[in-house]
Amino acid sequence: MLLEATGQPVEGAAQVRATLTRLVRSARRELLSFDDPGGALGHGIPEPFLEFAGSCVRTAAEQTPTVRRIAPRQGLTHLSAPWLLPGAARVTDSIPFKMVIADRTVAAVPIDLDLHHNGVLLIRNPVIVRALVRAHRCWWGTGEDLTAPVIPGALPVHLRPVLQALLAGLTDEAASTRLGMSGRTYSRRVGELLTALGTTSRFRAGAEAARRGWV
Repeated sequence: MLLEATGQPVEGAAQVRATLTRLVRSARRELLSFDDPGGALGHGIPEPFLEFAGSCVRTAAEQTPTVRRIAPRQGLTHLSAPWLLPGAARVTDSIPFKMVIADRTVAAVPIDLDLHHNGVLLIRNPVIVRALVRAHRCWWGTGEDLTAPVIPGALPVHLRPVLQALLAGLTDEAASTRLGMSGRTYSRRVGELLTALGTTSRFRAGAEAARRGWV
């Protein structure tokens, strides 16, 4: 089977919990994740399993120097501040799939890409793990930092890559591809940036950003 050639499939709630627990506890330097805290709601997943996800994050934060979590903005709309557990967190318009990576050596991806409860694929293949780490880094670079203090008058974190793309003279198509977002999302963020700069001109945006010290 292709799954078996790529990684080790793990099914059954108890086995999945045990596997994810070992994975999180094995991380000594870094734990990366794509998460959708609200995505599991309404799927009949037992409450203990839902609480287990939060306990994993707390465990990781206590023992791992770097914890970076990315979640879709819409997935947090039904949740309150407790999602901001220890560790760094960013939100993006979407995530490609759910995932956990420990020390850039082992990854766990849901077999259905959405819910760990339904089974995970444990991946140790170094090429695939590096690809997953790269995907995470790309999404992280375009995310909005939920743990950073908001500085009045500062450029919002999620708009920094957009400003850099404008200053580099990239086309919308090239910029959206480089930033790993859809063309529609990129256009919307350009609009946000121009509004923040108080202009409707992309040409004047660069000058205004320089005046404000944003570049």
